[in-house]
Amino acid sequence: MTLPERPITILIAALGGEGGGVMADWLIEAAAQCAYPAQSTSIPGVAQRTGATTYYLEIFPARESELGGRSPVLSLTPSPGSVDIMVASELVEAGRAMQNGYVNPERTTLVASTHRIYATVEKMQMGDGRFDSDRVVAAGKQLAKRAVMFDMRRLAQENGTVINAVLFGAMAGSGDLPLPRDACEQAIRGGGRGAEASLRGFSAGFEIAAGAQAAPQPPAPVQRASELREIMDLGEGRLRDYQGEAYAALYRERMQPFLEGDQKLAAETARHLALWMSYEDIVRVADLKTRASRFERVRREVGAKDGEPVVVIDFLKPGVEEFASLLPPSMGRALTGWAQKNGRLDAYNVGMHLKTSGVFGYLLVRSLAWLKPWRPYCFRYQEEQRLIGRWLARVQEAAARSVPLALEVTECARLIKGYGETHRRGKANFLAIFEALVENPASSDAAEQAKAIRKAREAALADPEGKALGGALGKPVTWLKPVRSGG
Repeated sequence: MTLPERPITILIAALGGEGGGVMADWLIEAAAQCAYPAQSTSIPGVAQRTGATTYYLEIFPARESELGGRSPVLSLTPSPGSVDIMVASELVEAGRAMQNGYVNPERTTLVASTHRIYATVEKMQMGDGRFDSDRVVAAGKQLAKRAVMFDMRRLAQENGTVINAVLFGAMAGSGDLPLPRDACEQAIRGGGRGAEASLRGFSAGFEIAAGAQAAPQPPAPVQRASELREIMDLGEGRLRDYQGEAYAALYRERMQPFLEGDQKLAAETARHLALWMSYEDIVRVADLKTRASRFERVRREVGAKDGEPVVVIDFLKPGVEEFASLLPPSMGRALTGWAQKNGRLDAYNVGMHLKTSGVFGYLLVRSLAWLKPWRPYCFRYQEEQRLIGRWLARVQEAAARSVPLALEVTECARLIKGYGETHRRGKANFLAIFEALVENPASSDAAEQAKAIRKAREAALADPEGKALGGALGKPVTWLKPVRSGG
């Protein structure tokens, strides 16, 4: 008989906690049931979401009894242009594989989930740093010989399983995996606990890839009124969690003047207001780091089994600003002013490694979270509320003239984010735009003013150092960069 000329090559890119290693084991077990020679290797990613763990497998689709005592030579690493099945558990990982040359239009079947888990580099941007998902999907359809792409995470959740089962099913259903369905399902059954849920996910992915079932569609867009109500509900819940019912009531009170006006403006204002009112401070960070749900998520992401210990060490670097933010307004203002004048804002930052999975570290960090009732009396709280009030007043004034202008003023809230130096830069850029273009515009024409604000805001988001914004405003933008003074 004629033997295959080469093995089937499979490259899997999976994030932590998604069962990529388990899926590789299933493939090897299914190949063993078919008596096919197979080999797998893995390369760990650097960290959660900064890089995926990749698994490379080669399966020679001929029974060992047919080889006449010979053994195929299988490679340990993939080569660009020579991958038959490329599997990506998340959309940008599929884009990364295409960029690295592992998707060949003459050879490769691309099996990828279209959901997103944002990469660190996306979340670091001052503006919207998300990669364009539509471009990645279009590239997949163009660069792959065949593309099997749909939201596999959603399908996994609907079937009560992990995404690896759906990915495995989609591979088998594509028809390019040299393994029969029953061998794949038997490999899953041999995995023990959770096999039934995994089989449901496998079947769902198989049917869609084989064309027997339509892929799940994203929810239909909600109407403006429903969108506003949804944002308001989410905002109130966020602020209730942040500071209590009274704070959520303040949010509703602040939104009241916008509810009867333009619904798009109201929705955008509601979204930015909720985010700004729940600004990040040391109390919030401590609260989130010591929640039971956070420790449960960490255990799930590292794949810890019941009874296995997981050590969590958090790195904190509090300084003058964090300390001043918790003081009464007069004291906090005086301390911050002294630190700015003497270039000491970052001079006393102390790096701390705290084992929050231990009793001492947990209680130390949790004690900061217990300061939540004190927050309304703090310097940082008073400063944020004052600036929020100023922003809302300008949005209302702009809305009386032009809704597009009001939307541009509303979007300026995107500049306020983070803490420490990032917050100082964003706040300086926000104030520069507000003082030059919102409160003292060069033109009385609403359209011209809106255009100028948009241009300046986009410049600030593209270059947080302020150079591009300085060019847009026609004057340099300075922010209080702490420089250590002599002595």
